[in-house]
Amino acid sequence: VQLQASGGGLVQAGGSLRLSCAASGRTVSSYTMGWFRQAPGKEREFVAADIWHGGSTYYADSVKGRFTISRDNAKNTVYLQMNVLKPEDTAVYYCAARPGGLTVVATSYYYWGQGTLVTVSS
Repeated sequence: VQLQASGGGLVQAGGSLRLSCAASGRTVSSYTMGWFRQAPGKEREFVAADIWHGGSTYYADSVKGRFTISRDNAKNTVYLQMNVLKPEDTAVYYCAARPGGLTVVATSYYYWGQGTLVTVSS
């Protein structure tokens, strides 16, 4: 599976962005899809996941209620809608895929996109 993340940019605090992760090579419907982020000088952290069989999503506490992960299997694309952005959300965001159930552990994801930078100004 090849993943291509896009949609990052510069936004003011309180604003919104929608990230996209376009997949090729395999259909995402059979994969658990995750979003992770890595801020400068920090480790990569889990943000959200959408479990492969559909209907179940999971979020880090820091983004719960503000971010929404979704997928469009027809377009083979996963999205991360980010609302009420905060300066601490500034990071490079990565999408990832794994053939299996939910995990928040980055090393358990087999496939990774190249990352897209989100910068939130105060």
